[in-house]
Amino acid sequence: MKHAEAVMGSGAAMGDGSKRTVYYGKGDVWVYRTYAKSLAVPPIPESAFTGKDNVLFGMNIKVAVSGEAFLPSFTEGDNSAVVATDSMKNFILRHAGSYEGATAEGFMAYAARCFLEKYPQMSGVRMEARQIPFDALPVPQADGPPQPGSLVYRYSNNASPTAVVELVRGADDSIAVSVQQSGVTGLKLIKVKGSSFTGYVRDEYTTLAEASDRPLFIFLDIHWRYGKAADAFDADQGRYAPAEQVHDIAAAVFHEMNSPSIQNLIWHIGRRILQRFPQLEEVWFESNNRTWDTVLEAVENGNGKVFTEPRPPYGFQGFSLTRADIRDLEE
Repeated sequence: MKHAEAVMGSGAAMGDGSKRTVYYGKGDVWVYRTYAKSLAVPPIPESAFTGKDNVLFGMNIKVAVSGEAFLPSFTEGDNSAVVATDSMKNFILRHAGSYEGATAEGFMAYAARCFLEKYPQMSGVRMEARQIPFDALPVPQADGPPQPGSLVYRYSNNASPTAVVELVRGADDSIAVSVQQSGVTGLKLIKVKGSSFTGYVRDEYTTLAEASDRPLFIFLDIHWRYGKAADAFDADQGRYAPAEQVHDIAAAVFHEMNSPSIQNLIWHIGRRILQRFPQLEEVWFESNNRTWDTVLEAVENGNGKVFTEPRPPYGFQGFSLTRADIRDLEE
């Protein structure tokens, strides 16, 4: 795969001009920051989300550092250039207190740059994060129905925003972004009717019956890349694409479509995402088909049916769209 999730860490240039995988790091760095800068984003038709207060700003971070200077620690047991991973953990946690932005992408770009400025032996720093969603619980109001408060939150098991950022040191000691990726993972969407799957290859191996109207249960991970990485780091410019709005676009398109396949569904979701966010250059998907097995086609009273969990083998799909795909359709 060409995307950022395929490889953890960078290759370091060796003295003979070759590239070797040399990296190490720390995983499960849990960061909880209270009262970070609030996030505000422009509204879109598919979503009620226009921002969040970031009273709780939580992330689980994985960091990897790379560089030729670390090769002796592998080949000779020489740790003189090694920054202990416990120190790396503390570095991230301390810098969460000085971060002045509102996005996980921005925090990782900030912390990665600080690593490279502090430790000249590092040639690259890669950080991956899964944001920890917290839902504000409603509290009673004196003059109306309960409203979300700002003191008590519930740890959410809903879909999680994700991000990957990698910064590298250039030959002139400049620092540049080499990887920027945002995403939302763990979406689980069920549509009770209005999906079909017909017309596929039928041969001696086929036992699956065609379905002209079926419930469709999908697991979905969506990732995207900005044309300019800075748009992911500085939400004040109004060009940040929040995972919450991307999630809502996926649900809205699913609701609107009578989809002939999951493949066609994610194509239309991807088109809508790129149309809503012209600052994005690419969007890509990993989807799973977790549609339930039918037990009863009809119940005794009403229009209901009865289903059970599907058998363990499941289908999956992968797909990517770029800004060029959208331009080709518009021409």
